[in-house]
Amino acid sequence: MDPLRGRSAELGRLLDALRTAKDGKASLAVVTGEPGIGKSALLRAAVEQAERQGVLVATAAAHQTDDISPLASLAPALRAGPEPLISTEQFLELAALNGQPLWLAERLADLINRRLQGVVALVVLDDAQWSDPLTSFVLRVVIARLSECKVMWLLATRPTPGGMTDQLIDAVRDQVPVHSIQLAPLSTDAVLELAADRLNAPVDPSLSVRLGGVQGVPFLAEQLIAGLYLTDEGLPDGLVEGVRRRTASTSELCRDLLRTAAVFGSEFRLEDVAELMRESIAKLAGALDEAIRAGLLADGGATVSFRHELLRTAVLAEVPPSAQRALHRAIANQLLATGRGPAAAAPHLLATAAPGDVEAIGTLRKAAQELLATMSTTAIKVIQQTFELTPADHPLRSEVGEDVVEILLRGGRYDAAKAFADDLLSGSVLLQGPVSADLRASVRLRLAPQQWATGQLDRAELAIEGAAPHLADRLTAYRVLAGVEHPFQTDDPVARSVQLLAAGAAAQADGRYGVARDHYAQARATATAEVGSPPVLRIELAELFCRAQVDDLDGALKRLGELLTAGDSWLAPQLSVLRARLELAAGNLLDAADAATTALRWMSELNDHSAEPVARQILALVALFRGHLSEAREQAGADDGIRALLAIADGDTSAAARLLAVPLDFPERTEVLVQAAVTDPGSAKAAADLLAEQADATPAPGFRGAAQVVAAYNEDDRAGLAKAIELLRETTRPLLLARAEELYGRAELQQGDRATGVATLERALESYTTHGATSAAGRVQAVLQAAGVRRRRWAAVQHRPDTGWEALTPMERRVALLVAEGHTNRSAAEELVLSASTVGTHLRAAFGKLGVNSRVQLTRLVLGRFGSPPNA
Repeated sequence: MDPLRGRSAELGRLLDALRTAKDGKASLAVVTGEPGIGKSALLRAAVEQAERQGVLVATAAAHQTDDISPLASLAPALRAGPEPLISTEQFLELAALNGQPLWLAERLADLINRRLQGVVALVVLDDAQWSDPLTSFVLRVVIARLSECKVMWLLATRPTPGGMTDQLIDAVRDQVPVHSIQLAPLSTDAVLELAADRLNAPVDPSLSVRLGGVQGVPFLAEQLIAGLYLTDEGLPDGLVEGVRRRTASTSELCRDLLRTAAVFGSEFRLEDVAELMRESIAKLAGALDEAIRAGLLADGGATVSFRHELLRTAVLAEVPPSAQRALHRAIANQLLATGRGPAAAAPHLLATAAPGDVEAIGTLRKAAQELLATMSTTAIKVIQQTFELTPADHPLRSEVGEDVVEILLRGGRYDAAKAFADDLLSGSVLLQGPVSADLRASVRLRLAPQQWATGQLDRAELAIEGAAPHLADRLTAYRVLAGVEHPFQTDDPVARSVQLLAAGAAAQADGRYGVARDHYAQARATATAEVGSPPVLRIELAELFCRAQVDDLDGALKRLGELLTAGDSWLAPQLSVLRARLELAAGNLLDAADAATTALRWMSELNDHSAEPVARQILALVALFRGHLSEAREQAGADDGIRALLAIADGDTSAAARLLAVPLDFPERTEVLVQAAVTDPGSAKAAADLLAEQADATPAPGFRGAAQVVAAYNEDDRAGLAKAIELLRETTRPLLLARAEELYGRAELQQGDRATGVATLERALESYTTHGATSAAGRVQAVLQAAGVRRRRWAAVQHRPDTGWEALTPMERRVALLVAEGHTNRSAAEELVLSASTVGTHLRAAFGKLGVNSRVQLTRLVLGRFGSPPNA
C-alpha cells in the first residue's frame, strides 16, 4: 500500500481513538470531505493499521442505489471477513425483522455485543451519505447500545448538512465520544509526494506545474498522472475531457458499455448491461477488460463498479440528456420484465417520468407499497414524488393523495400525514376540482385510529355528509368513540369493532376493568384490515392493562413479553411503558425502572414522546420506593401526584389530601390512596370511599383487599386487617401486601400482641427488602428496633448519608423548605405544630448536613435544587 501523504494528523486522531477502544471506550469517528479529497484513502490506512494491531475489522461502502434494499449499506460489514460480526444464520434471522426496524436494531445490537466480548473491533462504512434508511436508523440504535464495547465506528461522508451522519452524531453524542474530522485539500508538498509515490520516481518540473492545478485534490492528482485529468480544462471539465481522451483509443463497444453502465449507477451487474445492450456477456468481456485497463471500472465478481463516483460522473457527462432518459426508461422496463419488481425500477422511472405518465405513476404506487414493508422512509419519498407527477386535475390525483396519507401513517409520520390530509381536503392547489364525500371520509378514517390512540379525535372532522353507507357507519362509530353519538346497529365489521372499542374505553374510564377487558378482546377479534379499522396492537395494549387490573398480572406480563419481540416496533415505547407499569405492580422495581428507561430511549429514537409522562411517573415512583428523593424529584416535573408524595416524604402530611385527586390511570393508584389514608387522618375517609368505589366497579382481590385494608385501618379493626391480608395473598402485588402487613403488624404491636406484630412486620420487612423498597424497609426496621427486636445483622437497608439533602430527616427537610420560603422559626413552628426551639434544633441540624451557615445560603441551595422553594 502506498504511503498516506498529508494526512498524518488525521490518521493520528483515528489511531488514538482506536487505541482507547482497547480500554472499552467506544467512539464514533466521522470523516467529512468533498469527492476525491481522500476520505477512502484515509479509511484504508486506518484499516491497515488496525489489522496490524490484531483488531477485528469490518468494512463496507454504501452505494447510490442502496435506498431500495433494507440494510444494504451495513450488511457487507456485518458479514465481512473470515470471522464476521454475525453468522449467516443470524443474518437470515435479522432479515425476518426488516419490517420492524427497532426490533432489528435491538437484536443486532445484542448479537454484536456478544461477538465483541473480549474483542477490539473497527467497523467502517465509506460513502455513508448514501446509506439506506434502515442502516441509518440501525446505526443510531446500535452505536448507542454498544457504548461499553471495545469498538470504534468509522464513517466517511460528503458534506450533507442535516444528513445521515449529522443525525447520527446528534443521536449518539451523549453515549459515545464523537470525533469529527474535516478533510481539507492537500498541501503542495503532499501532492508532490503523492505523485512521486505513484510514479516511483522524482516529479519533473513540468508535471509539478500541472499538479498545481489540481487544487490539492488527491484523486485529481492521481488521475492527472494517469492521463485522465487535464488541468487546463478546469473543474470538472478537465476530468471529463481526460476520460474522453483516454477512452478514445478503446473500442466502440467499450465506450457503449461505459455509457450504459454510467446510467445504471456506480455499481451494476454485467448481465443487466448485456441484456440492455442486447449483447452477449462473452462479447462484452473484452470491452469490460478494456474499461478496467483504462482505470475506469473495477470487477468485484458479482458486480462491477466505477473506480470512483467522479469517474462515473465524467462518463455520464458524455451521454446526452435525451439518451439518459431513454436509457433510464429502458432499464426500468427491463427490471420489471425480468421480475426484479417495481421497487428496483422506481429510481429509473423517477429519473424519466413526466407529469401525467399514467404507466409510471401506477408502477411507482406499487413500488411505494412494496418498499413500505421494509423501507418506509424510501416508500414515503417515492409516493410523495409520485404525487408530484400526478397533475392536480388528473383523475388519479385523489387516489395517489390517499396513498400519501396511508404511507406516511404506516411510516410513523402522523403529523406529516395530518398536515398533508388537511391540505388535500381543503380545496387548495394540491387537488383541483371538488373533493368527494367518499375521499374526505376515507382520508379522515385513515387518520382516526391514530387520533384515538393519542387522544386527538376531532369530532368536527368526523361529521361528513354524503359518504357511502359503509364509510358513514364507520365515521359514526368513531363519533361514538369520541363520546358524541350513541351506539347503533350496523352490519359493517369496522363500525362494529370501533363501537366495541368505544364500549371498552368507556368501561375503563369508569374503572370497570373486567368489562373493559372483555370489550377490548371482542373489538380485537372483530378488527379487519379495512380503512378505519382500529389497530389491533393498540387495542391489545389496553386489554393487557385491564387484565393486569383484574389480577391477571402474570398472564399480562407473559403476553407483553411476546409482543416486545414480535409486535409492531413503531409501538415499542408504549409496549415498554406498559411493561414498566406491570413490573411496578408486581413489585419488580428494578425491572420497572429498566423498562421505563428503555421506553424513554425508544421514544427518542422513534421521535414519539406521547408516553413520556407515564414513563417518568414510574421512574419517580420507583425512586420513592427506593428512598432516592433527588432522583424522584428530577423525574416529577409538574406532576402533582408525584410532588404530593415528595412533600409527604419531606414531612408534609397535609399533602396527602392531594393524592385523592390522582386519576384512575395513575400508576399504582391503589397504593397511592392507601398512602393517603395512613398519612393524613383527614384524608382517610375519602380514600376509603374511593377504594370502595373501585372495588365495586372491579371486584378483583387486589382492589377489594386494598379497600378492606383502609376501611379496617380507619376503624382500628385488626381482624379486618388480617382478613384483607388473606385476600391480598391471592394477588401478585407483593408491595401492596407488604403495606397491609406493615399496618397490621403495627396495630398488633400497639395492642400488645408482640408475637403477632413482630412476625407480621418481619414478613413485611422481608418483602420490602427482597423487592428493593428500601424506603419502606427502613421504616419497618425502625419500628421493629423500637419494639426491642434485635438481630445479629439486619437486612441490607439503605442508610441515610451523612451529608447533603438526602442526609436530612423528613422533619429537617420540612423545616428547611419552610425557612427557604421565608418563614421564621416561630411561624414555621406554628405551621408544623412544634415549639420554636424544636424548629431551631432541626434547622441547625440541616445547616450542618447541608454545609451552610445562614438562611440566605439555605435559600440559595433550595432554589438551585428545586427552582423554587416548594413544600410539594
